[in-house]
Amino acid sequence: MFETVLVANRGEIARRVIRTVQRLGLRAVAVYSEADAGLPFVKEADEALPIGPAAPASSYRDAAALLEAARQAGADAVHPGYGFLAEDAGFAAQVVEAGLTWVGPDASAIRRMGDKISARSLVEAAGVPVSRGTNSPVADASAARAAADDIGYPVMVKASAGGGGMGMAVAGDAAAVEAEFARVQAFAERTFGDPAVLLERFFPRVRHVEVQILGLADGRVVALGERDCSVQRRNQKLAEESPSPAVDAQLRARMEQAAVRAGEAVGYRNAGTVECLLDTETGDFVFLEMNTRLQVEHPVTELVTGIDLVEAQLRIAAGEDVGFDPDAVQRRGHAVELRVNAEDPQRFLPGPGTITTWREPQGPGVRVDAGYAEGDTVTPFYDSLLAKLVVWGPDRGEALRRARSAVAGFAVAGPKCNLPFFAELLDLPEFVSGDYDTGIVGRMRG
Repeated sequence: MFETVLVANRGEIARRVIRTVQRLGLRAVAVYSEADAGLPFVKEADEALPIGPAAPASSYRDAAALLEAARQAGADAVHPGYGFLAEDAGFAAQVVEAGLTWVGPDASAIRRMGDKISARSLVEAAGVPVSRGTNSPVADASAARAAADDIGYPVMVKASAGGGGMGMAVAGDAAAVEAEFARVQAFAERTFGDPAVLLERFFPRVRHVEVQILGLADGRVVALGERDCSVQRRNQKLAEESPSPAVDAQLRARMEQAAVRAGEAVGYRNAGTVECLLDTETGDFVFLEMNTRLQVEHPVTELVTGIDLVEAQLRIAAGEDVGFDPDAVQRRGHAVELRVNAEDPQRFLPGPGTITTWREPQGPGVRVDAGYAEGDTVTPFYDSLLAKLVVWGPDRGEALRRARSAVAGFAVAGPKCNLPFFAELLDLPEFVSGDYDTGIVGRMRG
């Protein structure tokens, strides 16, 4: 095992990684922008180094600055968290070229799974079900229209290099396809530096279910169960739970087998997630994409399995056993994660500000992974995530009861906050029943 880990991220995830690094007796080094100098993750690290101004391109996305910080700190390894450069194959390769350990899959796996067209072809060849769609970039608006006519409407127009729900649009007819193709292509070029666009069949009523996998140091790929991520606004996740209320034992086995095949197709190592769309009427599922990093929602899997996924990441990167028996993973109870964001609970528009009140809930099964504390300022430069409220219970009903109590006991003042939305969600009959889909937030907000 290496001795010093540079955590190439900020806020909640940096703090969470630092916690496990230090628990393992390793040295945690934080990096921070000018805007983040006073945040908890900076204070809690064993060492913290400034890397630039607030703009992510000049700090957390600046590969040269991160590598220089690693050199200054004498780091042996780099953990990227999620977001920023976590799925940047070029950065992963630079870390390795600098003689450091990259805590994640190798650059080849990131590159192949990061391109949605490549990923789709790879997993389809491995026997993973995919939806009807294009297997190569669509050349122009006319070709997009022809492809959509063949696939059948509605279709999803999607940036091949996109991620995190960005660069996607639904088109219900030929005219919409041409308009959305132009818009998505321009967005993809501007945001990802890659104008490639693909089309897939769009399913109006589906669930978004993903499977956590680990590619072990010995070459095996194992699945650790599924998470339901269907509570979304604008393709961005708001709440997740594990296990999914829509997945029975038989379906779970099929989805896990498909996820393992997807990982094996690229010789996957470290933590990853295979995301799928599930048709609740038929029980059929199709591959959506693979995230080659730790997910925001990883704590629900941790609470259900008792496995520290960051520890597993570190051990795999070091070539060690993961510290648990991959063939005898126990899953118990139910967990729910709520993403507490600095945004209004109606339109979900961001609202930064200085936190004048911050009181975290307590109680059995309650975990708060927070990036801020009272007195900190939430700036407009980064994602609006304030904290993840994660609650475990022996069954789903008790997990939801504890979640309601935790939401009521979570006090945040200063910036806008979406906690009232979760109070509403947790009492909504559709959600409580477990019979919901990705349209649930749209129906709540009309």
